[in-house]
Amino acid sequence: METALEELRRLAAHAENRRTETGIPRLAMVQGKIPEHDLAAVYDPMINLILRGSKSMTVGDRTLHYDPATYFVMSVELPAVGSVHPATTGEPYLAISLTLDPKIIAEVLASAPAAAGRESSPGFSVAPVTSELLDAWVRLLRLMEHPDDIPVLAPAYEREILYRVLQGPQGWMLRDIATPETALARIHAAILWIRENFTQPLRIEALADRVAMSVSAFHRQFKAVTNMSPLQFHKTLRLMHARRLMVTEALSAAAVAIRVGYESPSQFSREYSRLFGQSPARDTADLAGAWRSAS
Repeated sequence: METALEELRRLAAHAENRRTETGIPRLAMVQGKIPEHDLAAVYDPMINLILRGSKSMTVGDRTLHYDPATYFVMSVELPAVGSVHPATTGEPYLAISLTLDPKIIAEVLASAPAAAGRESSPGFSVAPVTSELLDAWVRLLRLMEHPDDIPVLAPAYEREILYRVLQGPQGWMLRDIATPETALARIHAAILWIRENFTQPLRIEALADRVAMSVSAFHRQFKAVTNMSPLQFHKTLRLMHARRLMVTEALSAAAVAIRVGYESPSQFSREYSRLFGQSPARDTADLAGAWRSAS
């Protein structure tokens, strides 16, 4: 597997600190340090493979660590806090990710062996990488050197990656997001609604009804998938969006509080401090200063 990893590192070596598009649909890469306000964000469903260094992802009160021996799967949009670390040799962190498309997963499933889904399981996990999965990644990234081949070959190699993940221990997550009647797919629909309407008050009964679940089942399944209650998820979305606005647009805490749906700036400051460990003004000043120093 080390030979495949070395080739992947070579192919991805021109990645930038921030997310770098590759020209291959849904495939991106990143290298080196990443601003903390970018790592505390809502992550899209993805498969993330680290090529060098390591990463930690915290969702709610659960933290997962992974490195080039493992890969990370997130099957629903989740607010998470990440941290990346260079290799023990000092070489910069390097990773690639494939954003998940449920329609493509469903197409792969149509020809894949049948398997049962699982109830009440998290929508994110880490699994050991295999040589077959790495080989599929190599074939996909090689297309960056042959862009004319991308339209014809990239769909086949993407499907191979998805198939290898479907065969692995986290394959049930991909199956469930592509199967509309599963609990995970229903929670995914609820998450999408919250994400599109996070500035509005959250009414649990109406949202449970929207995804055809009882309130008790909705609470139970939502907590199982996201490691957060619906209200905690909603609040975290607001606060992470507010943090990004204050860093990138230099907005005041009072202005941002109203913009993300808070009626009380003081409540916003209390909840922000509880999530990020310090006041909005101090936190965003520290973030901006740290990134300027690292740049």
